[in-house]
Amino acid sequence: MLFKFKSTVAGDLIMLEPNGRRVLEIIGKDPHQAGIILPAQMPAALNALDKAIQEEDEAVEKAKRNANNACTGFNDAENTATYADHGVPLRQRTLPFVELLKKCKQADAEIVWGV
Repeated sequence: MLFKFKSTVAGDLIMLEPNGRRVLEIIGKDPHQAGIILPAQMPAALNALDKAIQEEDEAVEKAKRNANNACTGFNDAENTATYADHGVPLRQRTLPFVELLKKCKQADAEIVWGV
């Protein structure tokens, strides 16, 4: 399944189901129904995404520190390989959505999905 986010000021943004669902859950929207993000809701959505990104970044840094402490017999390059392979970070997955939110907020246009 795909999520297709539409607005009148930008091209459609298509996200894979797990990524789209997670983004909608972070911003407090129900991913199981069609919906709308109003311009007035966009600052809160941006803040929620920023907070989730910061939390993930902190968790990754903590994992790096723990891996470095546990693997003191390995060099940094080997340690990096052990914790760097966690998939695409939230910061990167949400970048197009964040840009869409900013553009729509500036243009006072809503974003819809599932319609």
